[in-house]
Amino acid sequence: MKKLLLAGIVGLLAVTGTARAGDAKAQYEQTCAKCHGADGAGDTRMGKKLGAKDYTDAKVQADLKDDVAFKSIKEGLKDADGKNLMKPAEDLSDDDIKGLVAYMRTFKK
Repeated sequence: MKKLLLAGIVGLLAVTGTARAGDAKAQYEQTCAKCHGADGAGDTRMGKKLGAKDYTDAKVQADLKDDVAFKSIKEGLKDADGKNLMKPAEDLSDDDIKGLVAYMRTFKK
């Protein structure tokens, strides 16, 4: 009985993890892809205009720390003149933002 219960819990956690990964992808596509591109390369009209980084580039990925990416998503980004480059993610929980950072890491080639 204990083994069956343990197997059920492990299975539930696996499904939950998969759902979260799917949620991060959906959230990325909804809120980030218009600038950063579906593949994370930043090769969109808006991405080029705003200077979005190419997250498929291994060096860009290595230079970007998770805490900095998290803060950028949570608080947004401004240029030197105070102009908004990226709006803060007001409707996302901290876990959602962590999921976005993890999903962004999958773009590295």
